[in-house]
Amino acid sequence: MSETHTDGPAVATPHQDLHSERGALRGEHPGRTRNPVIKVADLAWLEFEKPDLDRAEVFARDFGFAVAARGARELWLRGTFAGSPCMVIRQGRTSRFAGPAFRAAERTDLDRLARATGTAVRDSDVPGGGKEVLLLDPSGFPVRVVHCAAPLPALPEQQPRILNFGTDLRRTNAPQRPPREPSRIQRLGHVVLETRMFGRALDWYLDTLGMIVSDFLFLDGRRDRGPTMAFIRCDEGSRAVDHHTLAMHLGPGTGYVHSAYQVTDLDAIAAGGEYLGERGYRRSWGIGRHIQGSQLFDYWRDPDRFMLEHFADGDLFSRDVEPGWAPMSASGLAQWGPPVTRDFLGAGPSPAKLREVLTALRGDNELDPARLLGLMKAMTS
Repeated sequence: MSETHTDGPAVATPHQDLHSERGALRGEHPGRTRNPVIKVADLAWLEFEKPDLDRAEVFARDFGFAVAARGARELWLRGTFAGSPCMVIRQGRTSRFAGPAFRAAERTDLDRLARATGTAVRDSDVPGGGKEVLLLDPSGFPVRVVHCAAPLPALPEQQPRILNFGTDLRRTNAPQRPPREPSRIQRLGHVVLETRMFGRALDWYLDTLGMIVSDFLFLDGRRDRGPTMAFIRCDEGSRAVDHHTLAMHLGPGTGYVHSAYQVTDLDAIAAGGEYLGERGYRRSWGIGRHIQGSQLFDYWRDPDRFMLEHFADGDLFSRDVEPGWAPMSASGLAQWGPPVTRDFLGAGPSPAKLREVLTALRGDNELDPARLLGLMKAMTS
């Protein structure tokens, strides 16, 4: 299990002040473990099942993905950056999220992981081939850890706009005319998951995959019960990486919340959003700038109701940045932008949501009536 601090001053460090007004208090979760099994290098791709691959491909191209490979029963999507695909969609009877795949830093990490977890290294079906280990996290999500044999080559980029700032005038005699076209996805940034097993799942990702926490959120007035959300990044030592590759929050459900894909800049987000709106797709929330992670964001729903995010200009942290702590609230999700929507929060009542709540409250998990009421209050504050 991840170790817990038992001594040291209960004050914020300079690293914590970089991104949060509050640091950890004495005895709180440190957000990392001393001896993880391995340290994954990044998210590789996300896996989905959908009944209509043709419809999925139309949205994917409109959203800004390129197609890496297409077969009769699967669709591999990619960004412009070299590396692995961003997403695979397999033919299925219903639409569902089938789990994340993380990239191992070295091929030998898979052997170490397989020995520690009692699993086996097997062939991966990723285009170009590779090896993988298939695990199950405490929430029940299938988690692949992969090493690709032949990474995909880079594709042409959407060029960033040249901007004038005060007296720094870089653009003259050159009007700005961003084309109204799909935002060209560069890479997969992060995935957000809801779980009833928040604490157990958090420790599993830290202990097994070597990830570390950038920011914790807690229910206001209930900090003593521990965090209810974590923004988690990979540990690349002195190399700065995305503020979060994985985010998880406690809730009555167990499943996918959204995934995020990097694009070039704000113009790519805005012009790509206009393109999507003209084609009848529904914006869930945006455009704005987040607090945890600082990303410029814009959220959309695909035809199967999965939520996807375009983002740009996110925070990058090296290993020496300690976790920040902040109260959980809907108003704390953005520095600026339109008010957060009920669609984004998933706050609309439905029979399925009610069944989730009743199942969670009756089950052996980390949600109880007090925490449920605290979560509901947080999402309206």
